[in-house]
Amino acid sequence: MNKFSWLDWAGLAWFLTCWFGYEQVVERGWSRRKTLHEATNALRLNWGRVMLTRNPRIVDVALIANLLTSISFYANTSIYIIAALFAALGALDQLMTMTSELPFSRGMSREATELKLLILLGVFVVAYFKFTWALRQFNILSITLGAVPQEGDQEELERHARKFAAVNTCAGNDFNRGLRAYYFGMAVMSWMVSPWLFIVSTVVIVIVLARREFSSPVLNALSQ
Repeated sequence: MNKFSWLDWAGLAWFLTCWFGYEQVVERGWSRRKTLHEATNALRLNWGRVMLTRNPRIVDVALIANLLTSISFYANTSIYIIAALFAALGALDQLMTMTSELPFSRGMSREATELKLLILLGVFVVAYFKFTWALRQFNILSITLGAVPQEGDQEELERHARKFAAVNTCAGNDFNRGLRAYYFGMAVMSWMVSPWLFIVSTVVIVIVLARREFSSPVLNALSQ
């Protein structure tokens, strides 16, 4: 680990703070501003209540199937990226030669390059686990949909609607975490060029994500 400079360590600490801190701000309610996350969760509860009025619930089955297809695509893509990163570890000399020719690049030892690739690999492994866990939760959502009774008192039906929305929210949260891992993985890729670029890229990614979460046109549309 002594192959990293103090700037590399500072960039890595900043990266981890931004990645996990962003999740706390958005998902744990640290921000008092209305977020896309909250607006989407409210719609999931509305979906659960409207779902109770449909019989048969073919529309709801089709919506869940569409979500499963999207998540399966990202999970499969994560496997390909992980395989490509393992291949890059086997072609480390060519990678170091290529990055050394880029503008603003700094000379790195072989050990430092390996560590950066392993950290990048770890980011996409996290993404893969998030996507596959979201996939399983959406399968549980299908079971939850099938367990909703055709008839019942209002209190029981409301309980099923809230259960449906809660499972939907858990699955959606893990899907969003997988997507964020992709975004922050782009920042780790810039670390191959320069730790300064790594820090700047992390800041840019946080700004882009925050703008989409707190002031995007889709949030404005949902708030109307």
